[in-house]
Amino acid sequence: MAEPAWDPAQYLRHAGHRARPFADLLARVPDPAAEAPRVADLGCGPGTLTAWLAGRWPAARVTGYDNSPQMLDRARRHAGPTPGGGRLDFVHADVRTWRPDGPHDLIAANAALQWVPDHAELFPAWIDGLAPGGVLAFQVPGNFDAPSHRLLRDLAHAPRWRTRLAGALRHDGAVLSPAAYLDRLTALGCAADVWETTYVHLLAGEDAVLDWVKGTALRPVLTALDDDPEARDAFVDAYRSALRRAYPAGPHGTPFPFRRVFAVARKAA
Repeated sequence: MAEPAWDPAQYLRHAGHRARPFADLLARVPDPAAEAPRVADLGCGPGTLTAWLAGRWPAARVTGYDNSPQMLDRARRHAGPTPGGGRLDFVHADVRTWRPDGPHDLIAANAALQWVPDHAELFPAWIDGLAPGGVLAFQVPGNFDAPSHRLLRDLAHAPRWRTRLAGALRHDGAVLSPAAYLDRLTALGCAADVWETTYVHLLAGEDAVLDWVKGTALRPVLTALDDDPEARDAFVDAYRSALRRAYPAGPHGTPFPFRRVFAVARKAA
């Protein structure tokens, strides 16, 4: 199955809601001891939140990594020197094979690891690549049992679609439980802070939940059916109808509950 083709403009249509979990994650990340910390942002997407890292630590050398050419093209608008003497760069890399090329003070991943099968198996190499006292910080969606994802999987498994879409979608085991992340990280000698939050986003516009997932969860389906517009449109129409029933619009917008899991793990100094 081909890698999903990403659409930065579609992804950024809900930029404010998507940014809040990253802000909540960073609020629990301690300042590095190094004067010019080295920071990696894995799965940086369009780079808007990577730029936040450079804004918080202006002397840092921050590098965003992504395997989407479309996302990197958008992200590189933010690249360059920072006012504090640091630098912001963006590099093509696959999170599945990326390894630190030297000591890092922070390795961050925002809503990216759910796309990486068995991502917890990568934690030892990433922790080894942290400087003493360095931090691994990430957040992942924890909503794979929510209607938005269950309905998508059910539809993809229907007779009309299951051959075309076999293996395209992630399952409810794509992320671990908070307790499992805590166990993995503490076993690696880290002081770990793990928690979960359910946001209730109030989305504006018609078919707002469909518009949201067109930027994320629906991308593998849109990519797999890209060569058959009739089939693609039929799938989207069926999914739209199911989402309208699951997430009815209210007088002020469409409430969209979204659970996320967070972890901040600090290596021993």
